[in-house]
Parts: sequence; C-alpha cells; structure tokens
Amino acid sequence: MTDVTAPVFATDYQIYINHTDAGGIVYHANHLVFFENCRRDYLTKIGLNTYFLTSEEGNLQHFVVSQIDIKYQKAILLDERITVQIDHIDVKPASLIFHQSIHRKDDKNGASTVLSHAKIIIACVENQAGSDANSASGNIRPIRVPKKLHDIIQNTLNQQPLNN
Repeated sequence: MTDVTAPVFATDYQIYINHTDAGGIVYHANHLVFFENCRRDYLTKIGLNTYFLTSEEGNLQHFVVSQIDIKYQKAILLDERITVQIDHIDVKPASLIFHQSIHRKDDKNGASTVLSHAKIIIACVENQAGSDANSASGNIRPIRVPKKLHDIIQNTLNQQPLNN
C-alpha cells in the first residue's frame, strides 16, 4: 500500500564518492547520515538554528538517538540525486519519533522509488550545569520535550509541508 500524504519536509542531496564503498554504492551507515542531515535541515527551516537549548537553570537540553529501525530496499549509487524526507513525526512527552525515507525520482513519470526508510526515535536529554563533560555519565538525564520546542514542531505539523 502506498502512502500518498505529503511529507512533513523533503530536501535533495547529491551522492559523492565519499558516500560510497568501492563499488560505487552508498555505504549503509551513510543512509543514517542523510537522515540526520535531513532532520537538521528541517529544524533549521523551522527556526531552531542550534542543537542545544538552554534551560532556565543553565542546563543544556538536546536530543540523542535512542533507537533506529531501518529497512534498506534498493541501492543508492554514485552521482545520483536523492530526495530525503521526513514522512511523519510523532511528538511524545520525552521524545520525537521521525519516520523518514530516501527516494530516487523516476524521470519517466514523476513517481519515485523508495530506497530506504527508517523509524528513528530521538530522546530529549539535559546535561546538568556544572557536570564534568569528561565523565562517563556526564550527568545526562532524560527530560520532557521543552514546551517551546514541542509547540514549534506541533505548529509546523499543522501547516503545509516544508521543502528545502
């Protein structure tokens, strides 16, 4: 079954030699890099130009990937232009769940082929002020998604899709 809803955000990337293995096929871990770049471009587009927010107490708040479920369907090749998109975002109390996909545009009829898709859960965490950043734990603890961030993302989900 094909999902015909418009993505939340989509942007194109060019495939260069440094993305590929010796056979000219995008290395599997680079799918994750493209998904990350797309999420970063989305956050920038909605006005969040930094990875870190600061709480009233001076603690750094940010996201860490806590789980990834990825399905590789077709190879991505050297010199291709791909579209990476955020298909849907689930906003949870302490995390964001991104449903993302990578596509190859079909020049014949304007359709696209899904090359890979993933469900990526990013958890909201806080680095407590004064913690030793070099320690193993770094005093990082899970927190709720800050209201400001929650509201910005929720508002963009209620609007038209964004394209880079």
